[in-house]
Amino acid sequence: MAANEDQEMELEALRSIYEGDVCFRELSPVSFQYRIGESGDPKAFLIEVSWPETYPQTAPVISMDAFFNNTISSAIKQSILDKLMVEVEANLGTAMTYTLFEYAKDNKEVFMENQPVNTVTSVSNSISIGTPDVPPSKKKEKKEQLSKTQKRKLADKTDNKGELPRGWNWVDVIKVKCVKIKFHYFIFFPFFPLESWRLSLQIK
Repeated sequence: MAANEDQEMELEALRSIYEGDVCFRELSPVSFQYRIGESGDPKAFLIEVSWPETYPQTAPVISMDAFFNNTISSAIKQSILDKLMVEVEANLGTAMTYTLFEYAKDNKEVFMENQPVNTVTSVSNSISIGTPDVPPSKKKEKKEQLSKTQKRKLADKTDNKGELPRGWNWVDVIKVKCVKIKFHYFIFFPFFPLESWRLSLQIK
């Protein structure tokens, strides 16, 4: 069976096995990634396996150069690659991508036992740049300014304690009382034919 036919069969098997697995990613029909460990796990790492034309008769290319692994020390990466290459030698000539991924999953704790855990302090999602979190100051209410005339009127209404009597600002009820009208007739000159009159109003 030709090498490319072996690869086609293995590709179909990988797609079937890892369907729906968020850790698995097919970069191309001959290149695959698998994340070992849960997202957010400080000891998680990612393995990339690529097939040369003569795979599986020759060894696949295994890489840990993905950005996901940038917090892992070079020594730890090389140690993991060395252990994976031992498995490659043991499985040379057969489909081994699934085997390599599962081997890494089973030995994750051993692979990463010397990797220091970086403690990351969680920060609130909402950050105010350049502005401290200080409660907003209350706006001072602007008091209405009284004119001198209004102040004098207000002073006239206060008692000896300087307090305003109850109901000082009530609307005055104006009572209009009867208006009496009286007419007064005066004759200025006996010979003047017209009479003059004066109207006087008395309001009680």
